[in-house]
Amino acid sequence: MQDKKGPYTSAHTDLGLNAEPDHKLVARIAKGDRAAFAVMVDRHTNRYLALAHRVLGRRDEAEDAVQEAFVKFWKNAHRYERGKARFTTWFYRIVVNQCLDKKRQRRLLTLPEYYDAVDEGPGPDEAYREKQLAEYVNDALKQLPERQRLAIILCYHEGLTNKEAADLLEVNIKALESLLTRGRRGLETSLGEMGKTLLDMMDQS
Repeated sequence: MQDKKGPYTSAHTDLGLNAEPDHKLVARIAKGDRAAFAVMVDRHTNRYLALAHRVLGRRDEAEDAVQEAFVKFWKNAHRYERGKARFTTWFYRIVVNQCLDKKRQRRLLTLPEYYDAVDEGPGPDEAYREKQLAEYVNDALKQLPERQRLAIILCYHEGLTNKEAADLLEVNIKALESLLTRGRRGLETSLGEMGKTLLDMMDQS
């Protein structure tokens, strides 16, 4: 991730900081600690890049969204309140909002592409089947209304609790559960029996 605003590369990472929990690093960042910021970028970039890519469907836009989110974090670290939310939940909201801003900026939606995750071992046939399956799921996801799609992504792909996802989407638990129910129904309609099987597997994971 390239530095457009300044905080990314101006300090050497203190290896001792790697053992610090997020909330302590955020407190350092609020005081202008660039080394702590570099640790947080290294620690969390891949996770949020995968989220942004699922939401936006384009790698270049996802990278921009995550970088812009980290710049906002650098400028607003003092606003994080540990007692109200985990850092990951707080930062999810920043990333999701950046993604939604980008989607509003483009009037025509592009087809989402499967996130190009690192292949950690399956053979070529298995890898092909997994990629094909992921493409089917992403094609079905893009057919869902935006808030249903986000609810499914946050709860199933990202593993957030219903409360965390509801807070991010600024809805109550009942409304979040309704979004999930309608989103599941839409996926089952698009994917048929395979969709039901996949969702059942997600429920058990």
